[in-house]
Amino acid sequence: MGIDKGKPRQTAAGKLHRQKAEQPQAPVGGGIHQARTEPEAQRLLHELTVHQIELEMQNAELRNTREELELSRNRYAELYDFAPVGYFTIDAGGLIREVNLAGAQLLGIERQRLVKMPFSDLLSNAASREIFSRHRDAVSHNQGMQKCEIDLKRKDGTTLPVELQSIMVKNIGDKVDYIHTTVLDVSDRRRAEDALQKAYGTLEQMVEKRTQALVSANEQLLLEVEERKAAEASLRKANAEIKLLSDRLQVENIQIQKELSRGYDFGDILGKSDAISYVFFRVEQVAPQEATVLLLGETGTGKGLIARAIHSRSVRKNRPMITVNCAALPENLIESELFGREKGAFTGANALQMGRFELANGGTIFLDEIGEMPLPLQCKLLRVIQDGEFERLGSPHTIKVNVRIIAASNRKLEEEIRAGRFREDLFYRLNVFPITIPPLRQRKDDIPILVQYFVAKYNKKIGKEIDAVSQKTMNALQEYQWPGNVRELENVIERAVITSHGSELQVLDRFDTFREPGGENEVHALADLERDHILKVLQKTGWRIEGKKGAAIILGLNPSTLRARMRKYGLHHP
Repeated sequence: MGIDKGKPRQTAAGKLHRQKAEQPQAPVGGGIHQARTEPEAQRLLHELTVHQIELEMQNAELRNTREELELSRNRYAELYDFAPVGYFTIDAGGLIREVNLAGAQLLGIERQRLVKMPFSDLLSNAASREIFSRHRDAVSHNQGMQKCEIDLKRKDGTTLPVELQSIMVKNIGDKVDYIHTTVLDVSDRRRAEDALQKAYGTLEQMVEKRTQALVSANEQLLLEVEERKAAEASLRKANAEIKLLSDRLQVENIQIQKELSRGYDFGDILGKSDAISYVFFRVEQVAPQEATVLLLGETGTGKGLIARAIHSRSVRKNRPMITVNCAALPENLIESELFGREKGAFTGANALQMGRFELANGGTIFLDEIGEMPLPLQCKLLRVIQDGEFERLGSPHTIKVNVRIIAASNRKLEEEIRAGRFREDLFYRLNVFPITIPPLRQRKDDIPILVQYFVAKYNKKIGKEIDAVSQKTMNALQEYQWPGNVRELENVIERAVITSHGSELQVLDRFDTFREPGGENEVHALADLERDHILKVLQKTGWRIEGKKGAAIILGLNPSTLRARMRKYGLHHP
């Protein structure tokens, strides 16, 4: 309820009092009492009732105001107590008047003991007391926010380095000035600075030692030069030879660094073995060209990464690279996905759709699992490779595109040709520059590199700190034949990082299913072992292929690759 500040409120009680004062006074000692009339009594009763209602409303307002003030005070107390830094309120005499919960916990002292304690008693040494004295004087003279670093004593006797931020606040009610101080723990920063300073000192010693060695070597060189001045012609010849050797060494060093960089980390592909290094060499040969590339190799060997490496090193790197998994697309939709469709081309085609070849115009298209492409579409693909043109599904108009084609297959296309499942003329068009990617079992030298990379990757992803792999574990990983190749290795390492305890990698998987203990006499049984293993996993999962509990996840394969293996081995749901 608002209050008129211009006029004082005239209550019914005030009116009644004023009326009594205005009425003529009866003579003392016996006048006649003048009775009030009934209308006047009712009016006074009404005014008293209104006055009572007003008082009740004012009391309600006061109660609401008091509740709001109490709620505000509680919120302030919560913010004050549970702030992430310590807050101290110090009076002009240096006594602690208030402290929040975080400040008490920093010192390990109960809040009740800290109140009315001199703040100087918490300082651990004379230097801190001198710094705090200057700090408090600066704040007291209203020089704004002041900062300083001092050392405080904790309850257990240890020293706590802190940063103080203080400001003078005037309390109007008490007419007393208080210093509000924020206390921030800087022990971690202090340790980091000490470590940095120690490292800097060590570095200076190393530089000084190396400088002395260089000075000594320079003096020895000058001595040798002085001794050989007599043979100036011979010295010039020797210098020329040294320069020649130095230039050659520099060129060789650059070449070695280039080879090491290329052999160890080729884009997203890791490896330094001879087998993978030859693949890198082939990629660098063909990448700047426009030739069609055919990538061959088992599933999980990284054909997609090789395709992207070729594209990123080509003149088309600023244009898109479109990837098509021929095994993942349904047979009745693969044509419209590749070449597009017109509106109304078939039932459900409600809008025009551009095909993958149109989207890749000016760039690269990667046809993964090309061996899975149906025969009728192979003829249309052959025309695109030869003439760079095609028609959308449901359209008579020819579309011209300029696309570089990279194809990949984990099948032996020559056998597919003999079986009548792949066109021979398409194979020769694709096989312009074939690159065979070796399986992981032929790259055993790369397994330690890949293991360290995957451990670091999943350490960061999962939040572990695994930094050691025992030689026994590494030997087991290198002896395993890896039918799923790099993808299977990555899945094994991810599981191991999840299940490992401590800082050493603990691989719980068994690696005896696909080994070749008998040498060449047992190599022929690898396919049978793989078929049996896939069959057991399918039976265990109830023939479920995809999903978290599907066979593809357990085997470390893509669902499309697993379906291809099932077709290859004639595995069908009973």
